[in-house]
Amino acid sequence: MKITISSQGNTLDSMVDPRFGRAAQFILYDTETQKFEVVSNEQSLNAAQGAGIKAAETLSSLGSGVLITGHCGPNAFQTLSAAGIAIYTGADGLTVAQAIEKFKAGQLQTAASSDVRGHWK
Repeated sequence: MKITISSQGNTLDSMVDPRFGRAAQFILYDTETQKFEVVSNEQSLNAAQGAGIKAAETLSSLGSGVLITGHCGPNAFQTLSAAGIAIYTGADGLTVAQAIEKFKAGQLQTAASSDVRGHWK
């Protein structure tokens, strides 16, 4: 399964970015092969508006089934949900590796709704 983690850096030791739509980049991690790739979020990071929707479309095009992040706004939440991507929020303060391990251990809860207003920076 491919999971995506919003990241402040480009390694598994990087901190989870608390923002989804305006995250610096994403780590796309394959739970079967344990390999990852870094995906730029530059197009959303610098967007005047619609950053969450653009970022959600990127995840969908990558074939990700899961998002782990700090927070997720309403438009992104709706777009991710429509694409069938499970959303896990509240991972800020963790490294990407810690977030992956907590996900694998079933220690993260799926989000039932967005947890910030739109245009949160």
